[in-house]
Amino acid sequence: MVDMEDATPSRTALRVARLRALHQFSPQAGLFRDPYAIAVLGDAAPAAEELDKEDEHSRRMRLFVAARARLAEDWLAKAVQRGVRQVVVLGAGLDTLSLRNPHPDLAMFEVDHPATQAWKRRCIAEAGLAEPARTTFVPVDFERQRLPAELASAGLNASDPSFFIWLGVVPYLTQETIFATLSYIAGAPGSDVVFDYSEPAQNRDAAGQSAHAFHSARVAAVGEPWISFFIPDELAKYLTGLGFDEIEDVESGDIAARFSRTPNGTVGNSGGHIIRARRNA
Repeated sequence: MVDMEDATPSRTALRVARLRALHQFSPQAGLFRDPYAIAVLGDAAPAAEELDKEDEHSRRMRLFVAARARLAEDWLAKAVQRGVRQVVVLGAGLDTLSLRNPHPDLAMFEVDHPATQAWKRRCIAEAGLAEPARTTFVPVDFERQRLPAELASAGLNASDPSFFIWLGVVPYLTQETIFATLSYIAGAPGSDVVFDYSEPAQNRDAAGQSAHAFHSARVAAVGEPWISFFIPDELAKYLTGLGFDEIEDVESGDIAARFSRTPNGTVGNSGGHIIRARRNA
C-alpha cells in the first residue's frame, strides 16, 4: 500500500523486498531463490550481517514472505501446464517474478499504485536491468479505480483464464474492495487467485497474538495499517458463494511442515494463511 497523503512509494513494500533479499543469505535460501532481490534494492539492500540481528518475529515474517512467494509460483507453474497464458500480479511492489519469468509464453501484467510502480521501474533501471518484454505495467489505485477497466485497457483478455497473484495486499484493503476484486476474478472461468490473509488476533495462539501485536504496530507506525482480517471457514463460504469451486487454504503451521522438517501439527496457529481459489471452466 501507499501513503495517500504524499503519494510516496509504499514503505511496507520496501520492507517486504528487504526480507526477500535478506532471505537469499539465509540457511533457508533454498526455499525461495531470487537472483534479482538484492539488485533491485540498490543501496537499500540488506547486508548478510543483518541475519545475526533478526529477532524471532522478524525471522518468522521473513520465512512467511519467502514461503508465500514459493507457493504462489508453484501454483502458477501448474496453471501454466493447464494452458493459462496470462498472469496478473496485484500490488506487485518490488516482486521480481517478471524478471525471472520461467514461462516464455506467459503474458504478465503488474498492477500497483502509480507511485510505487514508478519507484519500482526506477529501481529496475538503476540496477542496470531491462524491463521484461512481455510485462505490462498497469498503474492502479485499488480504492479509487476500477481494476477490470484498467486491465482491459492494458490488454488483458477477459475471455481467457488468468492467474492472479495478490500477496501482501489484502490486509491493507477494505473488505468492500477485497470482495469486489475477488468477484471480478471469479467472473472469469478457469482463473485462479492466490492471496494471503490473517485471522483476527483472538483466533491465534499466544505466539501468534504476540506476532500480530508486533507487526501491526510496525505497519501502523508508517501509516499503512492492517484493516481486514478473516475467519477461514467464513472466507471459504464467501469464496464459494462467488463461484470459486476449488479452494486450497494453507495455514502457517502447514506451511512450515511443507517446507521444513517440522512435523505437521507441531506448529501452532500464528494466524497467517495463503489461499488459492479457482473457478473451474
